[in-house]
Amino acid sequence: MNKIFRLSFIFFLLVSSCKTTSYTPPGKRITRQEYIAQYAPIALKEMQRTGIPASIKLAQAILESGDGNSRLAVRANNHFGIKCHDWRGRRIYHDDDERGECFRRYRSAEDSFKDHSDFLTGRSRYAFLFDLNPTDYAAWAAGLKRAGYATHPEYDRLLIRIIEENQLHLYDGQRRAGRRTQRTSEAEKFPSRQSSSQLTDVRNNIKYVLAKEGDTYAGLARELGLMAWELPKYNESLNDRILEEGEIVYLQPKRNRAERGNDYHVVQEGETLYQISQLHGVKMERLLRMNRLNPGDEVEADEKVWLRRNKPESEDARQPVQIEFEL
Repeated sequence: MNKIFRLSFIFFLLVSSCKTTSYTPPGKRITRQEYIAQYAPIALKEMQRTGIPASIKLAQAILESGDGNSRLAVRANNHFGIKCHDWRGRRIYHDDDERGECFRRYRSAEDSFKDHSDFLTGRSRYAFLFDLNPTDYAAWAAGLKRAGYATHPEYDRLLIRIIEENQLHLYDGQRRAGRRTQRTSEAEKFPSRQSSSQLTDVRNNIKYVLAKEGDTYAGLARELGLMAWELPKYNESLNDRILEEGEIVYLQPKRNRAERGNDYHVVQEGETLYQISQLHGVKMERLLRMNRLNPGDEVEADEKVWLRRNKPESEDARQPVQIEFEL
């Protein structure tokens, strides 16, 4: 009896002294292919909503969650290893770079996928990613590593390997295919404008609709299946309001610069910087920075507003003052 007790005690010490980085839940573990089949539709939906390539999102989720079998994924629905930071929701504590670190806890895996999108779109250090080619998964992987998303020195290579071994890049091609089948496919986002004359369109690689008379952000959000906060945030408007007929309403975050070929915009009489921001799908913060303006500054007719790069220094040079002399 004492021998059995001693052996059990030794086994307990061995197990408790090992720091495990994975978690095996009771029952059958999910295979990688099962994980992809289950969560690819969510990744596609998020790609349509925010522009993050589905291949990148799936590869990150696979890597961070151990194909959905990690302790964070199973107990907290956290598939991306996002720590608490400024999180006000539920939490879970887990050993990562340090012992007992705080991680976000979600009600569902889909909430985790959505929060991952919002995490990337809402932080300035990831802003440059959305200027990359949305089908260039290698550039996105390298960008995530450069931005410091993870501490692993080979993080980009790990993502690329997962994408290529599982052909996840094929999902990224559904971005353009989705535009052709958007009005008929049940899997597409924003299907409810089918019967209106203002159908979903794309500008600067951002989906948008044109408001009808009497539309509000709240009403459009309900109609398009979006959360109430999304449209005001994407359109940089503080409050819900009645929209003007024909007004552009973006359904995804605006970009950091305009499409190729649109280097600058010549201001028309009465045009505001916000109207220019909406016209070209460029964030106000970026317009101010590129044009060396401050919040509240106005632009004048015939002035150039730069959309893809910083305003040239020569544009800031004052015109020489002409002095007339009486002879």
